[in-house]
Amino acid sequence: MNRQSITFTKPNDDWLKEMVAKQEYSSKSELVNDLIRQARNQQVQIDWINKKLERAEKSGFTKMSKADILKESKSRIND
Repeated sequence: MNRQSITFTKPNDDWLKEMVAKQEYSSKSELVNDLIRQARNQQVQIDWINKKLERAEKSGFTKMSKADILKESKSRIND
């Protein structure tokens, strides 16, 4: 494993310490690695959605742009 030195803002460091104190994670490193894994998984999903949207947009199935489709999807989620 690569060792890194990173700096956190006070609120973020306090939250990390709190999660470790609650024994949600055994260390701040474990927690940060888990957050990065979650972000990477989320990016995979975002990339998949973008690919689907681009294919749909190119197929001529809709006249809506990718931005319009995303805006409509977000509004439906928030309803």
